Amino acid sequence: MPAKRNPPSNVVQAWIELRSADPEAVSALAVARAHLPAGRSLAKLRRLRLFELSGPLPLRGGIEKLLQASIQFYNPHKERCVVRANPTDAPPVAADEPVVLVYERGEERREGAERWWRHQTGRAIEVREGVAWVLDFGEGVTNPAAEAEELAVLRDRRHGLLCNPHAQEYRIAAGTVPLPWMNGHA
Repeated sequence: MPAKRNPPSNVVQAWIELRSADPEAVSALAVARAHLPAGRSLAKLRRLRLFELSGPLPLRGGIEKLLQASIQFYNPHKERCVVRANPTDAPPVAADEPVVLVYERGEERREGAERWWRHQTGRAIEVREGVAWVLDFGEGVTNPAAEAEELAVLRDRRHGLLCNPHAQEYRIAAGTVPLPWMNGHA
């Protein structure tokens, strides 16, 4: 007797950004510009929380409605959310802006959000969360991906800022942001 097959899993990204100035991004930009050689050419720095939901998911409208209904994901009064349900959907970043995804090693799963989703929908999904740092180097930088790599991993006082390699994982996307992007997805 053949094994019973589960329906294919969907993976969706929810990009969450503060509507007002983000104090963490403002502080990180100031530190990068003042103390890091690679940070001197940084024109802007944005920080977004990135959720990846995987499993039996509703259509985009249903996902957006569920995300808005729970504080597990975001507060629509102070944050905005962009749902990316397909690899061809554009994330809320420019094509020339490298993105550094940082997440806690082995701790990216959000079990509270998973329980809430199961309670609301009756379906079990996986929810992972990380921080997406969007780097805009402006004019004159010939290799933004290499500059992003230099700023990503903290090595010493003059190198790195965004990821503590002792406790966190990171990924860099330049040009195309993968879907899925975090560990644990097939």
